[in-house]
Amino acid sequence: MSTLRALAKAQAVAAGVAQPVATVRHLHLSDRPLVLVPLAMAGEANAPLAAMVGATPDAARLLVVPQPRNRDQRFAFAAELAAIVLPYLDSFRGVSEAVPVDRGRDVRHRYVDAPQLLVPNLAGVGFLRLFGRATRFRRPDGDHPVHPSVPLLGRWLTFFAERAEHPGSAALVAVSEALTLHWATGQSAVEDLHLPALLGWIDPPPGCTGAAAAARAEDPGRCPPSGPATDPDFDNRRLAPAMAAYAETEDDAEARAGAYAELERLLRDQLAPTWELMWRGVGLLRALPPGARVAGRWDGDKDAFTGHAEHVDAGGSPQPRRDGAVAAAVRLHRLERAMASYAVQRAYDDPIVMAEHRLTGEAFVGEVTLADPKRVDDSGKRPVLRPRVQVVTAEPVAVPVGATLYSPARPSQKAKVVFLTPGADGKTEVVLELSGGMGRGLTAPPGTVPEVGERLCFTTLSDAFLPAGNFPAAEETPWTHGGPPAVAPEALPATESASAEEWS
Repeated sequence: MSTLRALAKAQAVAAGVAQPVATVRHLHLSDRPLVLVPLAMAGEANAPLAAMVGATPDAARLLVVPQPRNRDQRFAFAAELAAIVLPYLDSFRGVSEAVPVDRGRDVRHRYVDAPQLLVPNLAGVGFLRLFGRATRFRRPDGDHPVHPSVPLLGRWLTFFAERAEHPGSAALVAVSEALTLHWATGQSAVEDLHLPALLGWIDPPPGCTGAAAAARAEDPGRCPPSGPATDPDFDNRRLAPAMAAYAETEDDAEARAGAYAELERLLRDQLAPTWELMWRGVGLLRALPPGARVAGRWDGDKDAFTGHAEHVDAGGSPQPRRDGAVAAAVRLHRLERAMASYAVQRAYDDPIVMAEHRLTGEAFVGEVTLADPKRVDDSGKRPVLRPRVQVVTAEPVAVPVGATLYSPARPSQKAKVVFLTPGADGKTEVVLELSGGMGRGLTAPPGTVPEVGERLCFTTLSDAFLPAGNFPAAEETPWTHGGPPAVAPEALPATESASAEEWS
């Protein structure tokens, strides 16, 4: 936990309400997200029990699996879910836009928008990941066939689960994580995973403190769990008898319909409160203005959505069960680059996030007291524009002479530390030599050089492009590290088939 977040949590306890730890919204919110609240059966690995799905608050659709241990009913549920999710995804594939590449010498095309899935918490993301893995290798023919939409749904759910691991991505968002990114509550990080308690701190009812609202939310009878796990007391006292009653009516269609209606009522009562909380959380997030770099990260999600859609349309194979050594290294490297870039972009967009870096000495804020915007360095083969400015700051300056700094106000400009002069009054004079972001001439355009009196932040954090690493091609890699297999796939035993599984 960072110093500022710990302080914000202490202030939340004192004030009785969650404290903001961001001035802008650091993720994209679609105008038409698809909200998905899943429930799973306790004691059974990834057995779907129910789900509430919809793209608007008043368009919730409830899907129920009366007997989650029944494989046929599980995949019937998957087909029903696919009938909702796949048309939603297809609705974003109508219009494309041209994107210049290679410095404008060429263009590529991507969809103008992308779908966004919202789940209550990280456990919901995990449920979709496992459900995607359980369905993407199924076949519509052969032994134990499924509806043709089921494996396609599995591939898309796997795509969204993988994007959820990508720092800064908003394709699949856990609402509890999105809220804790912007507010600090007076409870522990584990308690923040409970969406009702979290929203009780952020938006308590009139006349109620956040702690009191969170305490009320801990009553599962009043605020059911936000899934996919269910309340054990509900399971034992209400759900189990209803499922048993449904199972006993196999030969009586009328009684079976009544038992199903009772089971549906019970599950709707469990899911409806979370459904309302999800849209309430979305409203709180929408009230925050988006950060300046949020749109650029959403462009990355649009690129990923377009690429996966084209891969599926071209008949590409499903995602593998596990990455090879090289593929895993490439993926890890990509995620590390994204994490570094995301951290910098959040700091550039939000002064509260940047304040944490100021505490660690990675940044400082000061006022420009002197400026020489016309200075030219003619010591090289040709003269170049190298203005200098003096910045006075009362904050500790932990960077050495010769370090390169950047300012969020002019991210394309570099500032080299030339002199550091500590003053007797506790202030430090920092002389910086500027390069970049001022055109190619020997005269700086207006506004490209800081003026006297301007208050700026300088940091060692850079939002510059991070080049990708070099990894060997698959055909140049030994089979032990993800290259071509030493044994042909058809020579593997039948148990190695991704879809081979005992059917019950």
